[in-house]
Amino acid sequence: MHDYLKAILKNKKQEIAHLKANFSSDAFSLSTKKSFKRIISSTPTTIIAEIKRRSPSKGHLAEIADPVALAKQYVQGGAAGVSVLTDKLAFDGSIRDLQQVSLELRDRPVAVLRKDFILDPLQIEEAAVAGADAILLIVAILKDATKTLLQKADECGLEALVEVHNRQELDQAIEIGAEIIGVNNRNLTTFSVDPNNALKLKPYIPDHIISVAESGIHTVSDAKRYISAGYNAVLVGEALVKSENPQQFISAIKEND
Repeated sequence: MHDYLKAILKNKKQEIAHLKANFSSDAFSLSTKKSFKRIISSTPTTIIAEIKRRSPSKGHLAEIADPVALAKQYVQGGAAGVSVLTDKLAFDGSIRDLQQVSLELRDRPVAVLRKDFILDPLQIEEAAVAGADAILLIVAILKDATKTLLQKADECGLEALVEVHNRQELDQAIEIGAEIIGVNNRNLTTFSVDPNNALKLKPYIPDHIISVAESGIHTVSDAKRYISAGYNAVLVGEALVKSENPQQFISAIKEND
């Protein structure tokens, strides 16, 4: 396992210990959530736009002092989903970012995804309380625990974007009943990106499963390439936060939708 990921997961376990000591189950209540699956499958060209200040491999990407303002630009451009990174160590995100964005988009037909390294059921409860509609589950990290956390998400009224990187993980995701599968072009062991990874795995994703292409999408043509290959959605982060006009970037992807 790469040193990046080792450090992230070690820190995440410490965060979870703190969460368990401080999270009040009294705060947990099931609110009506928007269907991430329905929203991202409602148009031919769907963009999940990400709020991302930094990355483990590239470091600082953007300041993003006001995540709500950025989320609004995304929505005005036509994004159907907003992904909020809540990991502090690797991405400089926070649960507060998620709370603020979820509150702003509560009455809009836009789904909010909590993107983090989910290892424990309590993180899923935390996501629900913070207003998320969906969470990310990474098969490469969770392995057999993915199924348990997928069930927990369902209990909390959340949907899950189940992330895979290879055929073995894809088959596992299908077997446990994942309804939304994201194929990451980034290898979590080496952090290298293979833009063809999602294209190679697409034929093995059954038609009834919503598919999302992730990572390495830097241009409008990159995004359209995955949509043309049959993906229901693309998740775009770095290119948007570094763009001078993220609203226009999204609109260009959706052109001729």
